[in-house]
Amino acid sequence: MASRSLLYAFSFLAFASICSCRQLEEKDNQFSLASVREFLTREEDSIVFSLIERAKYPSNFPVYDPSYLAGAAFPYHNHSLVDIFVRESEAVQARAGRYQNPEEIPFFPENLVPPLVPPYQYPKVLYPAAASVNVRDTIWQMYFDQLLPQFTSKGDDGRYALTAAADLVCLQALSRRIHYGRFVSEAKFRDAPNNYSSAIRAKVVSQLLSIFLLSLLQKNKNSETSIFVQDRDALMRLLTFEVQEETVKRRVEEKAKVFGQDVTVDNGTSTNESSRPQYKVDPNVVYHLYGNWVIPFTKQVEVEYLLHRLD
Repeated sequence: MASRSLLYAFSFLAFASICSCRQLEEKDNQFSLASVREFLTREEDSIVFSLIERAKYPSNFPVYDPSYLAGAAFPYHNHSLVDIFVRESEAVQARAGRYQNPEEIPFFPENLVPPLVPPYQYPKVLYPAAASVNVRDTIWQMYFDQLLPQFTSKGDDGRYALTAAADLVCLQALSRRIHYGRFVSEAKFRDAPNNYSSAIRAKVVSQLLSIFLLSLLQKNKNSETSIFVQDRDALMRLLTFEVQEETVKRRVEEKAKVFGQDVTVDNGTSTNESSRPQYKVDPNVVYHLYGNWVIPFTKQVEVEYLLHRLD
């Protein structure tokens, strides 16, 4: 039974990897805000479906408890099953070339191994000095500590391998969407370089001013921090479009409703006795996922990218 579960898990993982690790579709001369928005819209589907897949399984606490593998040999004895599953899966996918794609950022880069496949020439869209910006640790913590308890039921069905595989797909979908903020920033910068350059250059002036003040007045770190906050706030204002953000949140909420209902031949979608639809994942959870984390984290990536865009 355990071996069959592992087989199903890795079959599911392989399928998800093939679907998600696609090539950048636009050549550099076709890269635009329109192509970026199209990508982000498609990623909504991946995120909603990954949540639905994970919701098939209960919380399965042993997957996340390091003591469950207390008897495991080094180097696994201090890690949870999901931690090991993600590390080992990323290593396998690295051999297949997944992380040659600039869209993909691993959660454990120190575990990656050289790819077996020949390098693919992805379009060089990102600015090299800013390309490594990431919030992977923030995504990891958010998913396990805040998001996962909101859409999984309590319980233990023993299907730990499948649970960890579903978690990995969720994590990778969220990471790919959030870290695509680097491409969003690049597209916005190319579309209106003058608007962003002044705010970015203010960072350089702020750095020099901070050094000058610190050396002359022996200021503490609070003085330096306040200068950088103002610079980041200016960029954040340029990147924030509340009406558009609300549209995105409403759209993913609607997708969760459409994708998350059981379809029957006779009646289309199934309902319970009170005629209220039953969803596999609460659409409100998906709405708040985007509002509380996906959009804010994406904008955080955008700001960090822009701060290095003129380095």
